[in-house]
Amino acid sequence: MASPDTDAGTIPNLKFSYAMARNRLGTGGWAREVTVRELPVATTLSAVNMRLNRGGYRELHYHKEAEWGLMLSGRARVTAIDPHGRNFMDDVEAGDIWNFPAGIPHSIQGLDDDGCEFLLVFDDGSFSENETFLISDWLIHTPPYILAKNFGVPESKFKDLPKDVEHTRWIFFRKTSRSSRAGQGAGSSRGNTGQIYP
Repeated sequence: MASPDTDAGTIPNLKFSYAMARNRLGTGGWAREVTVRELPVATTLSAVNMRLNRGGYRELHYHKEAEWGLMLSGRARVTAIDPHGRNFMDDVEAGDIWNFPAGIPHSIQGLDDDGCEFLLVFDDGSFSENETFLISDWLIHTPPYILAKNFGVPESKFKDLPKDVEHTRWIFFRKTSRSSRAGQGAGSSRGNTGQIYP
């Protein structure tokens, strides 16, 4: 019969638990977000709590908002591509942070047997994890002859692509590859906490 202690009548919510947020499930993990929709006071920041299973892969994507990440548990592999085509790949673990500047394509893959969990923070309260621009969406909407020229392979390689946006991958399972600790990619170093490309 009584409202929650945090309810102060006409004052907007100042607290919203991830446990109450909608959890979007994929074959490789899940993500739940809190935006200005759930927390009206959060006009300049939104956040996503994401978990990836071992091999769970957050598809290569980009968005116009900058993204900060904080590893809460486990290990993950982060990758990014800058506007000059340079790429970066490094493994991060609990306590590590990263930054993907606005517009930088990036992906994340879970590495540990028990999976990994992290917090993502974006510089816009209206940002939704569900509205990122996915590489699978780009592939679906680009003519095969352009893809063939771009990737330097025959057009036939793209004949089995899904034909609609409902089949984009978002979070899916993908076999993990070898560790990148040996220094793969420009700017790779243990404990890297700044922008992830030079």
